[in-house]
Amino acid sequence: MTATSTTRLQQPRRVERLVAGIPTSDGAGVKLTRVLTQNLQRRLDPFLMLDAFGSDQADDYIAGFPDHPHRGFETITYMIAGRMLHRDSAGHEGLLENGGVQWMTAGHGVIHSEIPQQEEGLMEGFQLWLNLPASDKLCRPWYRDFTNADLPQFTTPEGVAVTVIAGESHGVTGAVTREGTQPLYLDLHLAAGSSFEQALPGTHNAFVYVYRGEVSVNGTAVPVQRMALLANDPDSDGVRIEAPADAKVLLIAGRPLNEPIAQYGPFVMNTTEEIYQALADFRDGRLGVRATA
Repeated sequence: MTATSTTRLQQPRRVERLVAGIPTSDGAGVKLTRVLTQNLQRRLDPFLMLDAFGSDQADDYIAGFPDHPHRGFETITYMIAGRMLHRDSAGHEGLLENGGVQWMTAGHGVIHSEIPQQEEGLMEGFQLWLNLPASDKLCRPWYRDFTNADLPQFTTPEGVAVTVIAGESHGVTGAVTREGTQPLYLDLHLAAGSSFEQALPGTHNAFVYVYRGEVSVNGTAVPVQRMALLANDPDSDGVRIEAPADAKVLLIAGRPLNEPIAQYGPFVMNTTEEIYQALADFRDGRLGVRATA
């Protein structure tokens, strides 16, 4: 796909700080790195969490994520190696494979599982949690699988390969758009010596995560497995990323909701009372069965 030309940025964003992820485990013992942690939720609103998982040791991932509930947000799983089977209480089922994306809107509630469909080899990918506006937290659950071929992709004149999972980049609209949070989710593969510019509204929260190589963001070096949290300078017009050697990064941005965040594990609502209701619905078998509003 061919991208449209864009005006060169006049005031790209600076890096506010670099963040190292925290090794942890989730599900039935899957080892992963939590890059965006709970203490960054307000700063990176509307994003709630980013996990990076990657191992060629089956014991690190083979048990997967058995049945567990969600309410009040969206999950975006991007698989870059391996195969994962999804099943949920809304009747959805799909096999996520190399280069594919699973986008799930939990809404009023789903119970789902994510189980690896391999016994050896590399399993690698990312899961991003995107908050829902208060008005949509009890919406009907939604689910969509995108193969790699389904995802809009283009190459810049400098040779940067771009996959547009969400939002819009250089005139190319991504697989998913959302009016409330306006998420931008790009996977950028930069060749040595190349650079990439992306226009961003000054009010949107944004970050870059480097998963291969090293890049420079407006002059600040960002090494592998680091997240560069981008400053919200009111006069900035976007982000400039340069690669001294081959590199692969995620560029993620979105419009903040500026709403209260109440989280208890897999439930993300706006008030403590709503969390109690989610727990009661789960306990009584109502979550994932029907809407509560």
